[in-house]
Amino acid sequence: MFESLSERLESAFKQIKGEGRITELNVAATVKDIRRALVDADVNYKIAKEFTDKIKEKALGEKVLTAVSPGQLMVKIVKDELAELMGGTEVELNAKGNPAVILIAGLQGSGKTTFSGKLANYLKSKKYAPLLVAADIYRPAAIDQLKVLGGQVGVDVYSEPENKDAVSIARNAVAQARSLNKNVVIIDTAGRLAVDEVMMTEVSNVKAAVAPQEILFVVDSMTGQDAVNTAKAFNERLDFTGVVLTKLDGDTRGGAALSIKYTVNKPIKFISSGEKLDTLDVFYPERMAQRILGMGDITTLVERAQAQFDEAEAKKLEKKIRKNQFDFEDFKQQLEQIKKMGNIKDLLGMIPGVGKAIKDIDISDDAFKGIEAMINSMTPFERANPDVIDGSRRKRIATGSGKDLTEVNAFMKQFEQMKDMMKMMNKMPMGRMPGMGGFGRR
Repeated sequence: MFESLSERLESAFKQIKGEGRITELNVAATVKDIRRALVDADVNYKIAKEFTDKIKEKALGEKVLTAVSPGQLMVKIVKDELAELMGGTEVELNAKGNPAVILIAGLQGSGKTTFSGKLANYLKSKKYAPLLVAADIYRPAAIDQLKVLGGQVGVDVYSEPENKDAVSIARNAVAQARSLNKNVVIIDTAGRLAVDEVMMTEVSNVKAAVAPQEILFVVDSMTGQDAVNTAKAFNERLDFTGVVLTKLDGDTRGGAALSIKYTVNKPIKFISSGEKLDTLDVFYPERMAQRILGMGDITTLVERAQAQFDEAEAKKLEKKIRKNQFDFEDFKQQLEQIKKMGNIKDLLGMIPGVGKAIKDIDISDDAFKGIEAMINSMTPFERANPDVIDGSRRKRIATGSGKDLTEVNAFMKQFEQMKDMMKMMNKMPMGRMPGMGGFGRR
């Protein structure tokens, strides 16, 4: 995500890094490169020019502190302006109502249905009782897809397969939600390959019928400036309340994220990546600006970890570590928690300085599969008692997991090294398991 833009901006900052002071000359050169980087990222030229004009004005107007280099100052100014361009501060979802109605709109293929499932999962985690509504009456298998997603997250789905009137489906769903004590209704509407009058009229009529608290426009961030133009068309008809950027794990240049708030003056509320139903994040402009500039995003990383954190299990694990009883079953559970946090490369990219270092490295989400296969090939007794795994057992584990004996031996050695590290840390306070450096590398 934004890798190309990040590289171009870093290159632009080289114009001013190492300079003793800010001058009109070095600021002009840096600003010119920043503008080019934004345009190449599919940001509208007018927006890019206005953005860089602000940067130039602030840079030349600053009284540079002796403790701050011109390069550091320029990075800070760009970060602040990027955050402001994307909205400044996060905007919360309005889920208050009896029930609250959230209307999901956008073009076909933008990821509306998948986002609806993710939003239901997100709201459920916040202790809401959502109801999903299949109001896409045109796309083949749309209802079935929503039912599958609802089943995966444990949320009921309202549908009327024989009814071809989206307005009545939406109205009936709201009534059903009240009778079932559901406090949020998420309506997945139909889309088209392009904006057309039939789609706009239908979604406008649904809006009039159910008076939603939120209308979220879902946009494929990979479509760049086209996404911004589509947002304008939808906003003119729907006056939506927020934007959702999907497919941020793809080869996106970032134009939509950087331009859409400026163009329609509506906040980006969520960002989504991948197909996993727990890969949905509230959009924080400040954090996104930091990530674009290669500063990482430790706050989001910690929040994702906390979302998977079970205090009772952590205390139980800590006791086992204290007694040097950490085993392969515990290790497997920790791997599962890490996998639930999201895309591995994306997670590593949230650590300051790491994103640039791994940008050309292929880190597969299947990186832990080999380890899991080896653990699954162990007997329950072996998992609980790693010390009993001798040479013959290792050969059997290698055969069962489809791995070479050398790979099993290397894994066992890494596990022992980790346990030795835990012994050394036994006198330190522990709220979580120490890092698993080395595991899962290819």
